[in-house]
Amino acid sequence: MSFRSLDDVMVAGKRVLLRADLNVPLHDGRITDRTRLERLTPSIRELAGKGARVIVCSHFGRPKGKPDPAFSLAPIAAALGEMLGQSVVFAADCIGPVAAAAVAALAPGAVLVLENTRFHPGEEANDPEFAKALADLADLYVNDAFSAAHRAHASTEGVAHRLPAYAGRLMQGELEALGAALDHPARPLAAIVGGAKVSTKLDLLGNLIERVDALVIAGAMANTFLAANGVAIGSSLEEPGMHETARAIERAAKAAGCEIILPLDAVTAAEFRPDPPTRVVPITAVAAGTLILDFGPASLALLEQKLAGWKTLVWNGPLGAFETSPFDAGTTALARAVAERTAAGTLRSVAGGGDTVSALHHAGVAERFSYVSTAGGAFLEWLEGKTLPGVAALG
Repeated sequence: MSFRSLDDVMVAGKRVLLRADLNVPLHDGRITDRTRLERLTPSIRELAGKGARVIVCSHFGRPKGKPDPAFSLAPIAAALGEMLGQSVVFAADCIGPVAAAAVAALAPGAVLVLENTRFHPGEEANDPEFAKALADLADLYVNDAFSAAHRAHASTEGVAHRLPAYAGRLMQGELEALGAALDHPARPLAAIVGGAKVSTKLDLLGNLIERVDALVIAGAMANTFLAANGVAIGSSLEEPGMHETARAIERAAKAAGCEIILPLDAVTAAEFRPDPPTRVVPITAVAAGTLILDFGPASLALLEQKLAGWKTLVWNGPLGAFETSPFDAGTTALARAVAERTAAGTLRSVAGGGDTVSALHHAGVAERFSYVSTAGGAFLEWLEGKTLPGVAALG
């Protein structure tokens, strides 16, 4: 889609309302993962460097529409200042006199963080009056929170209709990377989709089989497809009620010219725990009472063979139960193979989703993919082909 970026606007002296995603993990007052803050700093530095008065707003947690000190953005504002290397002002409200006074005191190049937008019920309700109150603080609106773009909230969608609206650098980078992966990809285009349940990813699978040349179905979802085809899967997790749906997806994929790839062999164990005795067996020889917990070596060899011919790969979901050793081996091996192809310039690789990002960091290759999205729900809805309100409002 078309959208306006920071290349299209003069910001010197302007009050710029920057919608960020400061919803970072906080434990005992300390931020345990600063990735979202790190990715936000380029837009803030650019705006401040060009003389804008930068007003950062964001949600944090689920305070249920009222002030709650446990969900204050004050400690996150302090951490953001440390990362930027400059003083960041904090306002104890995001609208009203307190916010207006803080904005009025801003000098060009200064940065202000407003208190949690979800301290007001009008945020999640996309209330027009709350959106107007936010818009009244600024001259321009910049959305740099793709991770919240699937929500039609006041700060992500409502404000964009009241001010000239632009994509920040993080939003721009995400949209460009995702567009290159699905909207106008180099082909062949493949997708890897893992997860526990077919029922939670029906929209995703339905959209992908119409758009990709090959679809790898992994995780416990693969068990449902195998069982639907009459393969004995022992005591492995599956959804018996989704067998006909799985077969329907396979028929639709065949009609669309999309190759469905399922595991040829599996790493199995009698129980799911760290480092149990394991056996690698052909997928047609899973013993009764055992669990399929990872792709086996023959499956990985097939994927690496396929990988050599793919030009674009979208990845959402690990191959197996990667959180528990040794069932991280398949995901780690494939992630490293994808990273090598990417580094060689023969593959564009885009990955996203919480488990996927964790798995790529675990494999030590997150920085070697073409793009890794931290957007979570927004990334999934984009994969499903849905319109994201926060993005549509920038068009």
